[in-house]
Amino acid sequence: MRVEQHHIDENNHQFIDKHQRQFEYVAADVQNLDEVMQKLAAFNITIPSWALGTGGTRFGRFSGGGEPRSLEEKIEDVGVIHALNKSSDSISLHIPWDIPENASAIKALAAQLGLRFDAVNSNTFQDQPGQEHSYKFGSLHHVDKAVRKQAVEHNIQVIKYGAELGSNALSVWLSDGSNFPGQLNFRNAFQNTLESLQEIYAALPDDWKVWVEYKPYEPNFYSTTIGDWGQSLLLANKLGPKASTLVDLGHHLPNTNIEQIVSLLLMEGKLAGFHFNDSKYGDDDLTVGSINPYQLFLIFNELVEGMDARGMNHARDLGWMIDASHNVKDPVEDLLQSVEAIKIAYAQSLLVDREALVAAQQSNDVAQAQEILQQAYRTDVRPLVAEARLRTGGALKPIAAYRQYEVRNNLIKERGLKTVATGL
Repeated sequence: MRVEQHHIDENNHQFIDKHQRQFEYVAADVQNLDEVMQKLAAFNITIPSWALGTGGTRFGRFSGGGEPRSLEEKIEDVGVIHALNKSSDSISLHIPWDIPENASAIKALAAQLGLRFDAVNSNTFQDQPGQEHSYKFGSLHHVDKAVRKQAVEHNIQVIKYGAELGSNALSVWLSDGSNFPGQLNFRNAFQNTLESLQEIYAALPDDWKVWVEYKPYEPNFYSTTIGDWGQSLLLANKLGPKASTLVDLGHHLPNTNIEQIVSLLLMEGKLAGFHFNDSKYGDDDLTVGSINPYQLFLIFNELVEGMDARGMNHARDLGWMIDASHNVKDPVEDLLQSVEAIKIAYAQSLLVDREALVAAQQSNDVAQAQEILQQAYRTDVRPLVAEARLRTGGALKPIAAYRQYEVRNNLIKERGLKTVATGL
């Protein structure tokens, strides 16, 4: 299913007068309005293919109906999201869940919908039908060289799939670790992982990068071989300039200062990008901004300051991707909400008075520094984000338009009520 432009225009008509009043009110206090609007319009967030179906937990999964049955249908769903929000112009594939059997046809379909392919993701945390060796006790860190070789070859194959689609980055997350003391030799496991990654690194095309993701626990609960940003950075530094650290917001212990982590990674030129989500307890993969929107703003505050200090392009020089999944929401609505939350936090960060903040920091004026940050955070920037969508042909209220045209009901009619998307 596709959402036509005239449908979006019709939906916008009923909200336009109120929107214009709200936009003019907020815009009056934005000194660099044109620059802010240009940056908001250019800022896009990648949609992961695995988030287009209903998620679940180890206790169960409850399909919402109309889930995409193929890679083509997943691309079509991203096309719906991008038509509505004009901020999701790319898709990230997870192999082998979404193997492109005909790369030319897949690229052509994506191009018709104004989409491109972002980083490709490998999967060595599950055993796949027909594979010779099991990943029960790990993959790239495994004590058995044959298992490591199988995992390396899988990652190289993923690179080949990505290259056919025009991607230029490989994202690697490993579940490798241990559940009990004594199960694993930490040094050997780390060295095996490094040697495996070096083989993968050597297979990267010249213009490609590898993103090394970390996670402190789960599915292994005593140790994770790439357990934190320091271990990921250590690997990235040893691998070379094409390797960097990927930050998943849910892959941290409670109360971790993620904004400080990203600031230092950015300073070192080793921040690859993000998997955005939100959490209350652990890697909950909840809708972005649903639990702690202030932390999201503080992260973007550091990102904007750090990227500007390095002369980086906000839209292109880091990877921006959602990694959220939930079992009680329409996946498309969940993704629309996540993109909106990211754009809001980004817009708020663009409003921070940098000159005043630096002055407060240099004079140790703690109260004033807090006031400056919270002034930007408490500004209702939703009209700015909506205006950026409007100017690029998107919906003022994406979820309202999605519901008005009964997209989910139409998908159920097309695909059936019991369809289940590939993935977790």
